[in-house]
Amino acid sequence: MSNIQKENEEIERFIREVSRDLFKENKVDLIIGYGKGSIPFNTTPIFISEENDIDKLIWNNFCYINLSRYLLPSLNDFIRENKDKNLKIGVISKGCTARSIIQLIIENQIKPENVVIIGMECNGILNRKKIEKEFGDLEITDILINGDNIIVKGDKFEKELAFNDYLSELCKACKIRAPPISSKVSDIIVGKSQEVSSIEEDDFSDISEFESKSSEEKWAHISELLKDCTRCYACREACPFCYCNLCFIDQNLPTWFSKTSNLGEIVIFHMIRALHVAGRCVACGACSNACPMGIDLTIITRKLEKIVKERFDFTAGLDLDTLPPMMTFKMDDKEEFMLEED
Repeated sequence: MSNIQKENEEIERFIREVSRDLFKENKVDLIIGYGKGSIPFNTTPIFISEENDIDKLIWNNFCYINLSRYLLPSLNDFIRENKDKNLKIGVISKGCTARSIIQLIIENQIKPENVVIIGMECNGILNRKKIEKEFGDLEITDILINGDNIIVKGDKFEKELAFNDYLSELCKACKIRAPPISSKVSDIIVGKSQEVSSIEEDDFSDISEFESKSSEEKWAHISELLKDCTRCYACREACPFCYCNLCFIDQNLPTWFSKTSNLGEIVIFHMIRALHVAGRCVACGACSNACPMGIDLTIITRKLEKIVKERFDFTAGLDLDTLPPMMTFKMDDKEEFMLEED
């Protein structure tokens, strides 16, 4: 039987210890990590520039934000403001965060000499929306982890839930819980890391039910999934790979797509955004976790992840040596994508 609470305490102690050593040895100028949120379900990104603030770093199973998302504006602005210094930013990194950083380096968005991956071994993120749904309109005032259970408290109620029942499906399928290490990234990883050359065992069983549906049933499923979308673009803002200065949906010279609440246009937005991250997505779930309507977009992204794996034997963010399929080509690449899928 696992003890999630004890694991969280050990992870928190570890990331604080490593971060403190980095400051003492002058190896970082800034650390991006997780801090306490204002409500039980939330944590917030924090930016630490002094050793005295290290104890503000926390870890719990609601640290769902992909912190690499803050590298592009923060790192580049930081470097511009300090042109004469060789600046480094440390990022508290679970497996998916580190993979995002590696992918951003491949895409020439950040330089490896400006970043330090502070590796930790993630023990899973809880599905906040699923827990909220369990309690309906009741206000939750506190959430505790006790052993391998979740204790949810509110005004005049307290309920215990099984941790694994509310663990994110992406976390259940995750094979890379710590930063993947390879020769070219070993110099920028401190703390925990994981030897990963490829992911052979990823069976994508989490989307098998969706794949078993007919085309008509899939369309009905996607339509039902996206019908509540308000076009707030929180998914786009949370994704580390939606870093374009001008998103395709905001372009107005010419205007390619409109921004109405018509279901067809909502579907088009999500499908095109998903295609833009095909071969780049690291299954961090940041898009779904950020959605205020509780829409789980991972059906779409995992399906694309599976297609890329099957056609190109590629998994994003594992090393700096292998370019993503959309950045290169081989003469023997499969071409069945030009044909209708069975």
